[in-house]
Amino acid sequence: MSKIIEEGQVVEGKVKGIQPYGAFVEIDQDVQGLVHISEITHGYVKDIQDHLSVGDDVKVKVLNIDENQGKYSLSIRATIEKPSMKKPVRTKNETSEEGTGFNVLKDKLEEWIEQSKDREQTYRN
Repeated sequence: MSKIIEEGQVVEGKVKGIQPYGAFVEIDQDVQGLVHISEITHGYVKDIQDHLSVGDDVKVKVLNIDENQGKYSLSIRATIEKPSMKKPVRTKNETSEEGTGFNVLKDKLEEWIEQSKDREQTYRN
């Protein structure tokens, strides 16, 4: 007997198959849905098998139900908190060499802005 499954609902399921484009998850004995590769986790997923295996128990959110075709779109990513984008704190041993990375770009940008202002003044006169 199937339970009623609705869009937006978070349910438990079991990975039944893996393809390069996504994972098939059984959420009920009569209902199986697809977790697209983009909905596996936050960030880029190159190979689903680095994240999931057949037989894994997973928590999924029902994103969309196409009742006419019996298709269920699922997301694992929607059930996990997005990692913070905080920059790592550097220790004294991890300081970068002077003159590399974004600091040079920042300095160059200021220099380019000044050059642009100078050229603008030249053309106006």
